[in-house]
Amino acid sequence: PFEPSVLPVHICSMARLKLHSELFSLAHELVEEYPQQAVPWFAVGCFYHMVSDFESARRYFSKATTLNHRFAPAWVGFGHAFAAQDESDQAMAAYRTASRLFPGSHTPWLGIGMEYLRTNHLPLAMHYIKQAHAIAPHEPAVLHELGVLHYASGEYAEAADYFTRVAEHEGDYDDAAREPSIFNLGHACRKMRRFDEAIEWYRLPPPPPPP
Repeated sequence: PFEPSVLPVHICSMARLKLHSELFSLAHELVEEYPQQAVPWFAVGCFYHMVSDFESARRYFSKATTLNHRFAPAWVGFGHAFAAQDESDQAMAAYRTASRLFPGSHTPWLGIGMEYLRTNHLPLAMHYIKQAHAIAPHEPAVLHELGVLHYASGEYAEAADYFTRVAEHEGDYDDAAREPSIFNLGHACRKMRRFDEAIEWYRLPPPPPPP
């Protein structure tokens, strides 16, 4: 009753929207129907990642990659779960595997770049985040991380430019994607002593919580 080719996108969308009960039910049904396939265990891993049980998430992403070593979404999930626990080496290894299996996706390159940024290896972070940007030049997470990278390098005008590209596109990006850039744009304006602009960005209301 399921179309395998769209299930990973459907599962990721449910996790992104925090549909806890719906994803739990879908994962349970998939495991019962297709226990020898990777997608059901990927769904279980996504559920546990969504509820911040990263140890369990890693266990189920690992099971998915064991059943199908070439299932790129599970390697991305594996990387996210390691990154959430500050285990950069394992996270980057998982992201690199995903980048080989899914060369058209910006997500593995962004993940590697974010890990280098988190550990303050700024030139390497720039290299990988720029690769993600070349693939997905309008992706808000990529633009935001470029802003963070320039901010960390003390390049506040460049940081403000990238944050603005996300913050001012209300019709293109949802509130949850824009919120970090709005807040960090206030920081960048403050660093440049543009205090009135910083106050304007800080005063914007936060997005409403999900239903």
